[in-house]
Formats: sequence, C-alpha cells, structure tokens
Amino acid sequence: MRRTLEAALLACADSPWKAKARRFLRGLSYDELQYIAGYVGACILESTGALPAPELSRTQSASEDCELKMILVMEYLCRTGSPGGLITRRAD
Repeated sequence: MRRTLEAALLACADSPWKAKARRFLRGLSYDELQYIAGYVGACILESTGALPAPELSRTQSASEDCELKMILVMEYLCRTGSPGGLITRRAD
C-alpha cells in the first residue's frame, strides 16, 4: 500500500520535480503519506466541484499533529513544482 501511495503522489508532481518528490516521500511514515494523499485528493475533488472545502474540528492534540502534517504537505507541494502550493486536476 505504501508504494501505491508514493506512486499516486508522484503522479501529481511535474516531471522535472519527480526525483526530489520521490526522495522526500521515501522519508515519510505511512501515516504522513496518507495525510498528504488525503489532502491532495480533497484538493482534486474540490477543484472539480465534487467536494466543498473541508472543515475540520480538532482537539488540541489532534490540532498540533495536523499542524505538523500540514508542514509536510507544504514541503511536498514545494517539491512537486505545484504553482503557489496548489493541487488542481490536470488535463493529461
């Protein structure tokens, strides 16, 4: 399952950025990969109008964990060449 998540997240990276993204993803835990994949999936669904922007209610500890994982999301977006840190559906 880990390889499937890595492959799916790499598919979202622009070609010249794939090597950097691959190295970054290999250093993450399975939980962190799942979080990033959930974020990317929500962005794709939102960009198609299939899903409203998600609102999360969090406890204090879940909030801190989420904040740390959002740092990973932002780092992933930077390493994939996503313009402005946004993931949108591609017309491949």
